Amino acid sequence: MSLKHGLLGLINYKPMTGYELNKEFNESLGNFWQVKSQQIYKELDAMEKSGWLISERIIQSEKPNKRVYSITVKGKEEFLIWLSSPELDIKTSMQAKNVFLMRLFFAGETNNEQALSFLHSFREECLAGIKKMDDVKEVIARDEIDYNHDIVKYWKLTALHGEMMLQTRLDWVDKAIAMLENEK
Repeated sequence: MSLKHGLLGLINYKPMTGYELNKEFNESLGNFWQVKSQQIYKELDAMEKSGWLISERIIQSEKPNKRVYSITVKGKEEFLIWLSSPELDIKTSMQAKNVFLMRLFFAGETNNEQALSFLHSFREECLAGIKKMDDVKEVIARDEIDYNHDIVKYWKLTALHGEMMLQTRLDWVDKAIAMLENEK
């Protein structure tokens, strides 16, 4: 997935400001695709120049002015081409460039306490991720009212993937910690 296609997908649901897109992205796609707000605004500008989006400046008296982005016919066509592309991203999703695992692989060059500390930190991140998935499920339940079931079921599938991946990592790290603690 590219960031621009994720943004097109969200704007396809409804017109949004950059602020709203950032919030929506982090609440939905953020469990598997991290992005900084600057990246979103940069992509919005590029997509508007490509004719995939149009924006309307809304003048507000009590608040700062805002730009609301809407998808164009050309943007919808690009999004659907990307969605129906025969190229599956399965291979790239299975390949990992994981700095954590590389550091763990070489942790034998440190001491057991340092490695355990490293694993305990990873465990805390897993627990925080699982808690975040509860928030994601709440957002999906909240938004389920506004979208049809055929759309929402795929949101639930991606959330389930994230939840299961985190649980698997938590199970693994608990076993890894137990292995190292048994060697003491």
